Amino acid sequence: MPDDQSPGTEQIPAPIQSTQLTLVDQLVQWGRRRIEERVFRPGMRMPSIRRLALDKGVSRFTVVEAYERLVAQGYLDSRRGSGFYVREAATVGSRSPRVAAAVNHAIDVVWLLRNMVGTTSPEKGPGLGYLPNRWLDGELISNALRALGRQGGAQLLQLGTPQGFYPLRQQLQTRLAEMEIGASPEQIVMTSGVTQALDLIARLYVQPGDTVLVGDPAWFQMFGRFASQGAHLVGIPYTADGPDLAALERLVIEWKPRMLVINSVLHNPTGTSLAAAQAFRILKIAEEHDLIVVEDDIYCDLAMPGSTTTRLASLDQLRRVIYLGSFSKTLAANLRVGFAACSPDVARALADQKMLVGMTSPEINERVVFKILTEGHYRRHAERLRNRLDAVRERTARALELIGFRLFSTPGHGMFHWVDTGVDTAVLTAAGHEAGYLLAPGALFSPNQSPSTWMRFNIANCGDPGLFDFLARAADKGPPP
Repeated sequence: MPDDQSPGTEQIPAPIQSTQLTLVDQLVQWGRRRIEERVFRPGMRMPSIRRLALDKGVSRFTVVEAYERLVAQGYLDSRRGSGFYVREAATVGSRSPRVAAAVNHAIDVVWLLRNMVGTTSPEKGPGLGYLPNRWLDGELISNALRALGRQGGAQLLQLGTPQGFYPLRQQLQTRLAEMEIGASPEQIVMTSGVTQALDLIARLYVQPGDTVLVGDPAWFQMFGRFASQGAHLVGIPYTADGPDLAALERLVIEWKPRMLVINSVLHNPTGTSLAAAQAFRILKIAEEHDLIVVEDDIYCDLAMPGSTTTRLASLDQLRRVIYLGSFSKTLAANLRVGFAACSPDVARALADQKMLVGMTSPEINERVVFKILTEGHYRRHAERLRNRLDAVRERTARALELIGFRLFSTPGHGMFHWVDTGVDTAVLTAAGHEAGYLLAPGALFSPNQSPSTWMRFNIANCGDPGLFDFLARAADKGPPP
C-alpha cells in the first residue's frame, strides 16, 4: 500500500483473468456496491478524483472514467467545479428496482442493523449496541439449559401464556420492588425484547398523525417503529445533565403529543440519567397534558447500585408510565427476553395485542432467564460487567480526546460515550466501513436524521489497536501524540 494511501481503502486487485474486468470496471463495481450498501448516501459528495486515485492506487483517468460511467448508470451526478455526488433517490431513473427500493428505505438504520448482525469482530465494532461475547457468561445460560433438560421435555412443548412465564413474572415483581416500583405479576407482560414491547405499545396507542416525543439524540430503532405507525416524531434536545426540560414543555404545548418515550437511566447514546427533580418535572408535565410515558430502562443493571438516579415508574407507580426492561445487554442478545410493567388494564391490552401479532413469547427463553435469576449468580455477573466497563471508560475517553474529539459528558456508568468528532460522521462511517470498522454516525440517533458531527462509541468495543489512529487520520486530526 503506498505511504500516502488513506486508511480504510483497499487496493483494487489485479483483474482476474477469467472475468476480464478492467480497472475501470472494478472501480465502477466498487462504487455501485458502496452506494447500494448505503455507505455513500443520496446527496453525499464522493471522494475527490485525486484522493480516490491515491487511495486505490490507480490513475486519475481511471477514476474519471469510472465516475462518468456511474453518472451514465444513474448512480451519480456531476457538478461542475464541485465534484461527483450520489444521486438523490427521487431523480434516479435508470437503476434496477432492487437498488431503487434500497434507496427509498429509511436508510442508515437498516444499514447499521444489518451490519451489526454481520459484524464478527467486536473489537472493530465501536458502533455496536451490545457488549462483546467474551465479556458475557455463556456458562450461566448453558447451566440453565442443562437444568431445564433434566426436568423433562414435556413442559417445554406447551404454547405458554399470553403474559409470559408466571414464575419469571413473580421474580420480576421482586426485582422491581427493589427499585421501589410496585407491580404484581398480573401487571407484567413478557415480550421478545424491548423492541417488541415498543411495537405493541405503538400498535395500541399511536394513530396516524399522532405526535410522539423522543430524545434527540435517542435510540434509533424505535424511530422507524413509530414512524411506520404513522406517528410524527418530535425530538427533545439533550444537555449534559439530561433532557432539556424547558424545551420539553414548549414542545408539549406546541405539538400536543400522545406519548413520550425516554431512557431515565443511562440514556442511549449520551449516558445521562435523570435526577429526582427532573423526573418529578417530567411527570408533572405528563399529568398536565395527559401524556403516556414509556420509560425504557434496558441499561438498568449497568448502573451502579445506589447511584443517584430516579425512575419515573417509582414516582408514578405505573399509573401513566409503562416501564420496559430487558436482559439482552447483560445476558445475551439472542435470548430476546424483555418485559413491560404497567397498570392492569394496559397489561391486559398488551397481552391481547401480543397474541394477535405473534401469539406467546418463547417460554423456553423465559424459563432460562428465570433459572439464572433465581440461582443467585446474576448479580455477581452484572457486577463483573460494571467493573469491566469502569476499567475501560476513562481510558477510552482520554484516547478520544487526544485525537481532538469532544465528549458530550463524562458518564460514570454504562457502555457509551457520545462524542463530537468535528466532521460529518456519515463520511467517517463510510471510511470506517472501508477499513473494516463498524461505526454509528450521529444522524441515526436523530428523529430527522440530519447530518451530524456526533458519534456513539461503545467503550467495550474500542480495543482494536489501530482504531484511534484510523479515526485521527480519517477525521484529518493527525496522528495522536
